[in-house]
Amino acid sequence: MPVSTDSIVGRRRELDALRMWLAAARDGRGRLVLCAGEPGIGKTRLAQELAGRALAAGVSVAWGRCLEARGAPAFWPWRQVLRSLGADPDVVLEGGVESPEDRFRVFDEVSETVLAAAGAAGAGSGLVVILDDVQWADEPSLLVLRHLANHVASARLLVLSTLRDDEPGSALPRVLPDLVRSPAVERLDLRGFDLAEVGEQLSRTAGVGSPTDARAVLDLTGGNPLFVREVGRAMADGTWRPDRPPRTVLDVVTARLDRVSPECRRLVQAAAVAGRDFSLPLVARALDQPLAECLPAVDEAIAHGLVQRAGEAGAYRFAHALTREAVEASLATSDRISLHRAVAEAVEAQFAGDLSEHLGDIARHWAELAPYGEAETARAWAIRAAGEAVRRLAYEHGVRLYRAALAFPAAPLPAAERGRVLIALGRAAYFAGDLRGCAEAATAAADAARAAGDAHLVGEAALVLEAVPDPVINAVAKQLCDQALAALGETADDALRARLLAQRSHLAFYDGEQDRVEVLSAAALALARASSDDRAIADAIRARKEACPGPTGRAERMALAVEMLALASRTSSARTAMWAHLWRIDALVESGQLTAAADALSGLQVAVEGVGGPVGAWHLDRVTAYIAQARGRYSDAAAAARRAFERMRPVEPGPAHGAYAALLTALARHVGVTGDAAPLVEGAIDPLPRFRTLAPLARAFLLLCAGRREEAAASYELAGPLEAWSLPAFFVLPGHVYAALVAAELGRHHDLEVLLGRLEPFRREHVVGEGVFYLGPVELTLGRAAAAMGDLDRAVADLGFAAEAADRASARGFAAEARYHLATVLAARDEAGDSERALSSAAEADRQARALGMSAYFERTGALLAHLGATRPVALSPREVEVAKLVAEGLSNRQIAERLVISERTAQNHVQHILTKLGFSSRSQIAAWAAGVSR
Repeated sequence: MPVSTDSIVGRRRELDALRMWLAAARDGRGRLVLCAGEPGIGKTRLAQELAGRALAAGVSVAWGRCLEARGAPAFWPWRQVLRSLGADPDVVLEGGVESPEDRFRVFDEVSETVLAAAGAAGAGSGLVVILDDVQWADEPSLLVLRHLANHVASARLLVLSTLRDDEPGSALPRVLPDLVRSPAVERLDLRGFDLAEVGEQLSRTAGVGSPTDARAVLDLTGGNPLFVREVGRAMADGTWRPDRPPRTVLDVVTARLDRVSPECRRLVQAAAVAGRDFSLPLVARALDQPLAECLPAVDEAIAHGLVQRAGEAGAYRFAHALTREAVEASLATSDRISLHRAVAEAVEAQFAGDLSEHLGDIARHWAELAPYGEAETARAWAIRAAGEAVRRLAYEHGVRLYRAALAFPAAPLPAAERGRVLIALGRAAYFAGDLRGCAEAATAAADAARAAGDAHLVGEAALVLEAVPDPVINAVAKQLCDQALAALGETADDALRARLLAQRSHLAFYDGEQDRVEVLSAAALALARASSDDRAIADAIRARKEACPGPTGRAERMALAVEMLALASRTSSARTAMWAHLWRIDALVESGQLTAAADALSGLQVAVEGVGGPVGAWHLDRVTAYIAQARGRYSDAAAAARRAFERMRPVEPGPAHGAYAALLTALARHVGVTGDAAPLVEGAIDPLPRFRTLAPLARAFLLLCAGRREEAAASYELAGPLEAWSLPAFFVLPGHVYAALVAAELGRHHDLEVLLGRLEPFRREHVVGEGVFYLGPVELTLGRAAAAMGDLDRAVADLGFAAEAADRASARGFAAEARYHLATVLAARDEAGDSERALSSAAEADRQARALGMSAYFERTGALLAHLGATRPVALSPREVEVAKLVAEGLSNRQIAERLVISERTAQNHVQHILTKLGFSSRSQIAAWAAGVSR
């Protein structure tokens, strides 16, 4: 967009702030600025000034304008920005509608494209993105802005969004609270001109500016720059009457329309119906006039300040949104209706080859005609536009259009057709996250389908609403499923019945009805396989997987993963492959095959890359985190878990917080309560209903890790009596492990006896919180519990087995933990040979703990060794001993590398390993130790 060459009036404070933020962005400290104010206050003019100054400084600028009309395509402002950056919007914004999370992949793509453009600009340059009038943006566009706000702080990017806070029907109030919470977001509120600025504006506009004129205009306009400018123009063209001053821009524009030619008036009125931004060829077609005959009229409109050129040939826009509104308001009803029809037909004719980007606009025009006998046509266009909106991931826009289509005052739709529209509405609402709206639409669709006598449609309506962590929504879904299954009876539609049974099984799983899950999922899978319908098979396999929790279901889960992988290959579905890899990895970890599970991450990564978006990446990161935690790679685990949390938090905050808290709690076992885990100690998160027992048990364990025994006891009590516990199917074993460890520490021996009985059947198994955390071999908990109960012989046997099992699994931290507790029990038992064995076990535990950085065990293993009368043993390799002696000679890492003919990096690694193994913090300590060894 061209930038005005006129210098801006006033706005010194605002321009200074923008200049500061632009400079910071060029240094890699980006900002998102929300410039707010009433219509006409000068938001766009300020944005133009910023754009001009950025371009003058060598900073690229991309504009995205939002349209006040509700016919704009999905992501319209971002489509303009992407085009400005040289990206193909259809490629970047391409997405599927398999799940509500698919849209977040698109959000990532848009954000990454913008951030890449800002980074590619080179140091000291960067990018300015201006989004004008975001109060008119579709909700998906606002969600992209919110998503980008989380990443702008470290980019050479300044985003300026102009907005009104109080636009009726805007989606902005739903997004703005989350947006302003981002630390990179600033707000700039514009005020009206003062007396001096009004005088300056009048002088520029009308050549007048006496204090008397300025005071009168300030009192009339409140200092609104647009109103001041329009009054100034009225003064200049002679329409100003001091005795009857205009009250609004409408008055000013109406007076100006009276002074233009009939041809100009007709053209700008047709253009106002088309929208603030309009194509002159389109308006000419709507007026049924040759384009050449319209050129003098548009030039006249420009001369009178009504419209302006918009850059591209044939493209124009009204000087202000209020100007367009005033022109449209000047139309008589019959003229307005006639022009809406003409513009709709012109758009359809001009873009007949591809209407996809224009369906919403056509639907908008026909909606204006609906009360005047065109409701059937309006409904048809609204339904068509709604389908396209959903395809383009503008779910909220699709919901609005479907609802409008159903509400038009036309002859009622046949029941079956109404049911299909309601099903489409329900799916759009589900993808938009409007679960209540989805439930209402699905229920109404089922009613319409029953009225039509269409059992298949009843089934499709029941599948609209999926299982979610909301008992109210799930109650509706269960009722719909049961009604659909009853309506279908024993029909030949095995695929639909299989999908319904799978859905009903999911709902039973959420309710903790594991017996029903077993029956329903088995029936669903049998029907799906008989139908040979790939979609039904995929749904049924996912339902069946939920029937196979814990170690007893592992073999079947592995078989289901193999079948799911074959299905993924047959259907080329990356999402299906992702689930299969996740299930296989969890089963490998549960069987103690951590190395194989780590190797399997590459297959999962390929599938996740095919799925795209933050949800798939979250699955990869959370699994990577807990495998690293299991293998004693604690810093890697913490980094992957944090990355997963940041990815998922904007999409599904509940699962994001839950998984992150679970991993941090498991890490605290070996590295203590880190800074990220500290908030979990201070206040419990509100768990989902399924985790109401597990959450206080896990927090009690975390509180013990923090040394807060009394609070741990209080949290344990919140779980209630053992016989009333309700643990999620895949977290039964971890729940009992956490409870046993807490009960052992708190001396709750009665509870501990019960818990030991529940854990006993799972000997030789490893404890996994599905895809979230790892808690070691079951014998580790059994051994620690036996020690607390005073059964030292049993404790020795179990802890010895646990250490060996953890070694075999490559769960090194748990091996160290087992050996530490084994040493303490051996020291307490004090039978023949126990002291030597205790010393050996303690020394190995200390070596492993220090090598892994198990800070929670450093003091314990050191104190135990001291108690056993031993100094910390040395277990350096021959090369490390050699390096230690060279350190004692005072050699630097480079000198050591030259002496041993190795790289400096290798020498540095050897020194670091020595520090870790010996528990030292400086090279001088190594030198002293080496000197002692030499003696």
